[in-house]
Amino acid sequence: MMKTANEVEIYDSWGSFEGIPDGEAPASAAALPKHSFGHRGLEWIGLRVPGFALAAGLAVAADAAAAWIGHDLLGYEVSPLSGVPIAILMGIILCNSLGVPTVFHAGLRACTQQLQRLAIMLLGFRLSMGMVGSIGLGALPIVIISIAAALIFVPWLGTKVGLSRRLASLIAVGTSICGVSAIMAVAPTIKAEDEEISYAIACVAIFGMLAMLVYPYVTPALFGSDRGGIGIFFGTAIHDTAQVTGAALVFEQLHEAPEVLNIATVVKIMRNLSMIAVIPIMAAMFHRADREGNAPATRAKLGQVVPLFVIGFLVMTIVRTVGDMSLRPFGLLESLQWHQFLAKIDWASTWFLTVVMAAVGLGTGLARLRRLGLRPFFVGLSAALLVGAVSYGLIKLF
Repeated sequence: MMKTANEVEIYDSWGSFEGIPDGEAPASAAALPKHSFGHRGLEWIGLRVPGFALAAGLAVAADAAAAWIGHDLLGYEVSPLSGVPIAILMGIILCNSLGVPTVFHAGLRACTQQLQRLAIMLLGFRLSMGMVGSIGLGALPIVIISIAAALIFVPWLGTKVGLSRRLASLIAVGTSICGVSAIMAVAPTIKAEDEEISYAIACVAIFGMLAMLVYPYVTPALFGSDRGGIGIFFGTAIHDTAQVTGAALVFEQLHEAPEVLNIATVVKIMRNLSMIAVIPIMAAMFHRADREGNAPATRAKLGQVVPLFVIGFLVMTIVRTVGDMSLRPFGLLESLQWHQFLAKIDWASTWFLTVVMAAVGLGTGLARLRRLGLRPFFVGLSAALLVGAVSYGLIKLF
């Protein structure tokens, strides 16, 4: 078979490398087993390594900057700063100044999706089923009332200022339940358009981000030393799961309060599970109200109604509970080894969340604010303030 001129030129140039023997040209790319499992795995890794490395590098730099500012610059023995908000801000600055090339996008998306879910699942090792049950029972009335208030008030306000019922409802569920996941789960059931989905996601991302950056620093003034109230507030007043855990992680690092992250995570999981009831209700409401003769809305997928990371979190709490009940957990580890294992898992989940927060900053383009327009911006801001105010009032009341 005759070689093309390019093939001959490329192959002949190999002679300049020491140790490359003379002989036949290497196998062409078409002859390689591209569809093998191993090849696909390497391709998957290769696409994601640049983005993950960028987010991880930013997380390391942010932790170092927080330690330097707090310890060396301000003179504190223990830095009063957390690396998480610094990582987010560094990511936002990089994204909106230099821009993030497309080679990093797949890895950053994997950080904010798969890595985030893994980190939240690993947080389940911090809690036993008894702890989850006690936190859930105490927070349940606050969760229910906060969700109901947003689902009633935000669609009403949206229609008053001229938004479509679909867009107002998407902002309501994104604010009250679990951010982007809730929006994507509800959208097909109410036949939402792509632009409405994008606007709702932008609202939730922007105001959830602001809440994550501000609330860890204002909650001590609002709740004093009530760590339980602060954890419930984070879990009910901040939108997305990553934003909740990010805010609670900042507070934990600032005040050495791991119970706040535990409580906030459990409360947020409860909000996520409320989609089981909320999505069918909203779909039924729109079916009755729809007089346009459009095709029926589609059903949300099971994985959207009950996210798999929620199930994974509950499984991890069961594993923790079973391990704690035995003097020799699972017949494999000594008690000391079991607790060392739990400490390593706790460190891993915390580190993963810091990387996730860096990736969130790298994916936050401020141009969204200009595209959003004033009316969705106003409704999104009102929704964020509403859930915060209702959560605060209920925590003080109960």
